[in-house]
Amino acid sequence: MWRIVAHRLAIAVPTLVLVSMIVFGLQKMLPGDPVLALAGEDQDPHVIATLRHQYHLDRPVPVQYALWVRDLMHGNLGTALRTGVPVTTLIAQKLPVTLQLATFAMVIAVIIGLTAGVLSASNRGRALDHIANIFALSGMSIPNFWLGILLILVVSVHWHWLPSSGYVSPSEDFWLSIKTMIMPAFVLGAALGAQLMRHTRSAMLSVLHADYVRTARAKGLLRTTVIVKHAFRNALIPIVTVLALLFGELLAGAVLTEQVFTIPGFGKLIVDAVFNRDYAVVQGVVLVTALTYIAVNLVADIVYVLLNPKLRRR
Repeated sequence: MWRIVAHRLAIAVPTLVLVSMIVFGLQKMLPGDPVLALAGEDQDPHVIATLRHQYHLDRPVPVQYALWVRDLMHGNLGTALRTGVPVTTLIAQKLPVTLQLATFAMVIAVIIGLTAGVLSASNRGRALDHIANIFALSGMSIPNFWLGILLILVVSVHWHWLPSSGYVSPSEDFWLSIKTMIMPAFVLGAALGAQLMRHTRSAMLSVLHADYVRTARAKGLLRTTVIVKHAFRNALIPIVTVLALLFGELLAGAVLTEQVFTIPGFGKLIVDAVFNRDYAVVQGVVLVTALTYIAVNLVADIVYVLLNPKLRRR
């Protein structure tokens, strides 16, 4: 196991370097100049020159990248151009919000996806199978922003069951925080649950035709025992990898949902940073997202080894 972890970490380092180079380079292609926006309406040439020197924007691009990497190695992601707040502080404020939303959404996706996938595969060709497939196609086809607006209109405006938008920290009001997370988490979880259902169904169908499942049935074991203990346990191996990819997709793809429900997470932070040409914030958010994505996949690899005895023997 430790050899696999070391191998994954060795791959993670050049991956992060490549991500940082791509993000840094693509930002230079964005239209507009953040220094001109900071200089105000007068745009005094002396002020503009001072700002360019302060943020190293008067240096060549490779030198700017080298200076940024140097600061990065010391744990300094820079400061926001608009507010002057350190990027690490902004990330520390916004990352827990997105992680909370992603965790809630993943719980919903797992409950919906695994349950529907197992029921669909174990009832292949029957009514439950058709209903689960209709749900999966609907979940993957309906846009997140449309479903979010519809839920706000029905659940919040007409029924007054849940808050329509906003965010409350669990430390301030735990139950209100749960209420504000239910709808956005359902919007994200329903779409991912539909994808997870398709993967679970496919994995279960391949396992249900295996020899050891036929042997378990021939021994006279209960149908539920065969499905849960023998089939589902082995089908989990490829599903774990899918779960890691979906969780990474949640962290990076919750932008529209956070905008619809006015959740001050990573999505809103990076959208505002792009509009403001705030290079340091965009670089920091993307780098932390990539690092989190790699960490989640590393955990998935470890779980994969624990679930697969053949890899443990190797």
